[in-house]
Amino acid sequence: MASLSLLQITDLHILPSLDDIFLGINTEHYFHAVVDLAFTENPHFDLVLVTGDIAQDPCEISYQRILQKLEATNTPCICLPGNHDNYQLMQQVFNTTQVNCQKQVLLKNWQLICLNSQIPGSPGGGLSKTELLFLEDCLSAYPNHHALIAVHHHCLETKSAWLDTMIIENSEEFLAITKKYPQAKVITNGHIHQEMDIISGSVRILGTPSTCFQFKPESKTITMDTTSPGYRVIKLYEDGRVESKITRLSEPLTGLQMDVPNY
Repeated sequence: MASLSLLQITDLHILPSLDDIFLGINTEHYFHAVVDLAFTENPHFDLVLVTGDIAQDPCEISYQRILQKLEATNTPCICLPGNHDNYQLMQQVFNTTQVNCQKQVLLKNWQLICLNSQIPGSPGGGLSKTELLFLEDCLSAYPNHHALIAVHHHCLETKSAWLDTMIIENSEEFLAITKKYPQAKVITNGHIHQEMDIISGSVRILGTPSTCFQFKPESKTITMDTTSPGYRVIKLYEDGRVESKITRLSEPLTGLQMDVPNY
């Protein structure tokens, strides 16, 4: 039996108004549908991890609606910023005992380390010296805790040329730190709107589908995919083992705008 069960949702792209449409779809509808499905199909989660691009056009009212939905799960939730988010505003709104932007959480013999890969004004990712120092401090301080590291941007190439222009620009430095600490077991990210599951050294690296629209894998230019939205369950075991599974909505996306000149 798993020691811990985590739900990862990502790239919600929630808009200011309930009825707003983005790329032809109502992102809020699919966010609610994915969360409802996750809690219907799984008896318990120890934590919900929301890995960025939570809002498309950040404003307090959209973050407040997201907060209400997350609080309704009665499960601790940790929120990370993506390139579309206003991190300062997130920290103000997601500031309850249940839903917040904590950067480190200890759960049994695991620690969750949350990193901010935002580069202000850029869609791409990077990790500042402060973030890398924080990561190393967390790993060195708890050598007997297995570690899951969460970050918005991806640190390994997706084979989609346009997406990989936005990869964490100092990924090699980031991964070199994780490889120094054998207790670093898994990195999970959002941003890519598709699945990833790669072993790099002793670290398993996961990418998770969006709760709204998806990007077609291995595309040179931005290409939408009609694959349904989904969520990831990550099961963490006391001995450091990690199991993970993607589940998607049975309903297809309706009305998705396939021709996107830029994103």
